Amino acid sequence: MDVKEILSRCDHTQLSPTATWEDIRALIDDGIRYGTASVCIPPCFVSEAKYYAGGRLPICTVIGFPNGYNTKETKAYEAMAAVTAGADEIDMVINLGDVKAKRFEKILDEIVAVKAACMGRILKVIIETCLLSDEEKVIMCQIVTEAKADFIKTSTGFSKGGATREDVALFKRHVGPNVKIKAAGGIATLKDAEDFIALGADRLGTSRIVKIVKEEHLL
Repeated sequence: MDVKEILSRCDHTQLSPTATWEDIRALIDDGIRYGTASVCIPPCFVSEAKYYAGGRLPICTVIGFPNGYNTKETKAYEAMAAVTAGADEIDMVINLGDVKAKRFEKILDEIVAVKAACMGRILKVIIETCLLSDEEKVIMCQIVTEAKADFIKTSTGFSKGGATREDVALFKRHVGPNVKIKAAGGIATLKDAEDFIALGADRLGTSRIVKIVKEEHLL
């Protein structure tokens, strides 16, 4: 697969709790230079990043991150504040305790509320697959589809595991036709990226692909 095609599907990511504005600015520079789908950054940097990028690159941020146990109202406010600050895309974490308790209507209601708060921006729903059974993953595919979110996303990258090929294939079988797939966490090589795309991932959450391209002078 062409390297530029892979890069065009990458949300170039820096979500370290110790990230500085200098780190974020460098991330944006690389995202613009290498043609990534977006940069995914902490909410506190969204306003500066939007101004600095100047429309050259979409700005993605996270809410309810990384544990997902904020209230619906808090997540909706976070989403609205991020969009007001200039975010083009929102990646939200669901309440995993609600999944385990089978409070599926509550999860649906939360995603719908956050979707409304996004005011037309792209919404990706992180379900943290490493903490769910296959049955729970299938149910979440159905709920994300019903909520009319734009993407279902595998992982935060902050739990005990990241994206797997099996989970992306499972998503592809069970999400509705209008829901895209984002694989995130542990995507370490160009082969990983190619495999996830071939299995149906439209986006990849990763910091490593740009690093590989730079180090190996592939562009």
